[in-house]
Amino acid sequence: MELKVKLFADGADKNGMLEMYDNPLISGFTTNPTLMKVAGVVDYKLFAQDILSHINDKPISFEVFSDNFDEMEKQALDIASWGSNVNVKIPITNTNSESSVNLINNISGKGVSVNVTAMMTLDQVKTVLPGLSNGPGGYVSVFAGRIADAGLDPLPIMSEVVEILQNYPNIELIWASPRELYNVVQADSIGCHIITATNNILKKLPTLGKELTQFSLETVKMFYDDAIQAGYSI
Repeated sequence: MELKVKLFADGADKNGMLEMYDNPLISGFTTNPTLMKVAGVVDYKLFAQDILSHINDKPISFEVFSDNFDEMEKQALDIASWGSNVNVKIPITNTNSESSVNLINNISGKGVSVNVTAMMTLDQVKTVLPGLSNGPGGYVSVFAGRIADAGLDPLPIMSEVVEILQNYPNIELIWASPRELYNVVQADSIGCHIITATNNILKKLPTLGKELTQFSLETVKMFYDDAIQAGYSI
C-alpha cells in the first residue's frame, strides 16, 4: 500500500531509533520525557546530542520539561541550538492549565521550529496557529489516540485541522499517539501530513494490503508452530 502520510518514529531507545533511521520509510522522529524515562535515559542533553550525532538530516523533536514559562523558554532556545533538524516540543499548557501560547509566539518569533504537543481540541489548535505561522513554522500534534481513549472519534477533529492548515503552508499536522496500524491508514485517508508511531506499530507496516486469506493461514501456522515449539500435549 502506497502512503502519502509521512511516518515519524516515536521513541527514545537509541538502538530502536537508529534501526528506524535506516528504514527509508521513516521521515522523522519524535521523543518525549516519558519515553526517555522508560528507555532509562539519565542525562537528557547527553542523550539528545548523542542521537543527533547519528540523526542529523531528518526532523527530530525534543521536549522541554519545565513547568515555568521563563525556564521553558531557556530550555527551548538551548534545545533548538543542538541542530538545524531539531524541533522543540512545547506542551499546549503547563500543569496548572496555563496556556503556552505566549511562549510559543516568543520562541517562534526567535526562529525556533516548534512542535506544539498534547493537544486534543480544535480550539487549542486554533490558538497556536498565528504564532507558529509568523515564525519558521512547525507542527501541531493532536493526540488522536487519546481522543479515541476518551470514547470519541478523532477523525472529525483531525479532518478539520487538515482543512484549516491549508491556509498555513508552514505548519503540519501530526497524528499523535496512534493505537494500531489502521490509524496510519486513517491518517493517510484524510490527508494528514504526518503520523508518529512507536516501533512496535511501525514494524507492522509490511502487513498493510496483505490478502486476508493468506494472513489467516499465516496466523494458523503461527499458533501451530508455537504449540509444537513449546512441546504442549494433552
